[in-house]
Amino acid sequence: MSPVTSPNAASADTRLARLTRKPDRGVGTREQLNALLDSQLVGVLATVLDGQPWVVPMLYGREGDQILLHGSTGAGALGQVAAGAPAAFCVTVIDGLVVAESTFDSSANYRSAVIRGTLEALTGEAKSTGLQRISERIIPGRNAEVRPSTRKEEAATLALGLTIAADNWIMKHRDGDPGEPEGDVDVWCGVVPLAITAGAPVPAPWSVGPVPPSVRAFVDAHPAPSATP
Repeated sequence: MSPVTSPNAASADTRLARLTRKPDRGVGTREQLNALLDSQLVGVLATVLDGQPWVVPMLYGREGDQILLHGSTGAGALGQVAAGAPAAFCVTVIDGLVVAESTFDSSANYRSAVIRGTLEALTGEAKSTGLQRISERIIPGRNAEVRPSTRKEEAATLALGLTIAADNWIMKHRDGDPGEPEGDVDVWCGVVPLAITAGAPVPAPWSVGPVPPSVRAFVDAHPAPSATP
């Protein structure tokens, strides 16, 4: 007997692969996707565990066509994803608050991407390299300043890769001013820019030595923008 297929099964993949609201905000190049992924530190991994939705924010890295994730081997949901459960990974950045003449017309300038697929559990040299790449993406140069991970530490860690293919991601963005109103306006309107900034490093009580070059470089790369009255 042939398996019974839900009439919505095929259309579900189709719906997930395209923007149904404001499709004009879709962005279509891998260069733009890579730039978004490389500009952020945290994404949200989503899957289904025992029939229930499951999401978790995760630090990540990117190496070529792979998004790299890691977590404890004791995390049950991560183990299910590593075993091939379908998943989605979302990265969002808010570039500014769009303050219009009404709250209804106000919005945000943003960039977001969702990549869907199954994750591959990395092993051996690929696992070691993947874990180093995640660390290097977060604070470039830190790997060279500290000892390498031990075998025990690596054995306690899952390393996962999500392949970015030609047809398994969607990216969307908005930028610019509020929409031009139809009538007169009697309040301030505009955009409040937002950005990731780094404050002065705070040493731990057991810290030794000065702030290392990798941390100084990270702070310098994320300065607080000058305020404009």
